[in-house]
Amino acid sequence: MSDRDTLFSAPIEKLGDWTFDERVAEVFPDMIQRSVPGYSNIIAMIGMLAGRFVTPHSQVFDLGCSLGAATLSIRRHLQAEGCRIIAVDNSPAMVERCRRHIDAFRGDTPVTVREADIRDVNIDNASLVVLNFTLQFLAPDDRQQLLDRIYAGLLPGGALVLSEKFSFEDRQVGELLFDMHHDFKRANGYSELEISQKRSMLENVMLTDTVATHKQRLQQAGFRHAELWFQCFNFGSLVAVKDD
Repeated sequence: MSDRDTLFSAPIEKLGDWTFDERVAEVFPDMIQRSVPGYSNIIAMIGMLAGRFVTPHSQVFDLGCSLGAATLSIRRHLQAEGCRIIAVDNSPAMVERCRRHIDAFRGDTPVTVREADIRDVNIDNASLVVLNFTLQFLAPDDRQQLLDRIYAGLLPGGALVLSEKFSFEDRQVGELLFDMHHDFKRANGYSELEISQKRSMLENVMLTDTVATHKQRLQQAGFRHAELWFQCFNFGSLVAVKDD
């Protein structure tokens, strides 16, 4: 059971940029449930998508795995034989907890948890790749290159799940969804101080894109089939499928 997220409940004199450190890792499950609308639906559906797309003797990559929620959901739904899940995160605190988390649950499919930069990971023989709220933390210039490498490493008929916080071209709609997200956080017990301090810390670290930009990048990478399959306010998930 994770601790309750109270990291930003008192005023912080010098707000630096966001990092996935020990303190964040400790409260992460509570933080993400109370901050990301639809998160548990996305995690559950990633498992269902794995049941459809993962083929025997292939690899599954969970890039930016944090504490392994998507990895565990995938492993629960896998029917295919001889598969391996590779979960990758660059935060030592997340990786350490993720390993413990994965080990706590029995499963037939082996899971390797790696501490690495996802831009350096060799992606091959993949039937499913998951970027669950990960791409938004990469420098915008690195995003296309990673998607190109994922496409190249996917088997024919393989899929990429890309979940992100979105920005919107229509300013009025963007502001409405932004405000509704803050209402969601307030309803989950976050104070105005917590909301504003966290937002300030994420400002330079999490740079969001529009759905159109994501689709454009996926198309450029080679995906001819890519669509939004889930959205709640300014959060959502796309699925992209490589041709057979």
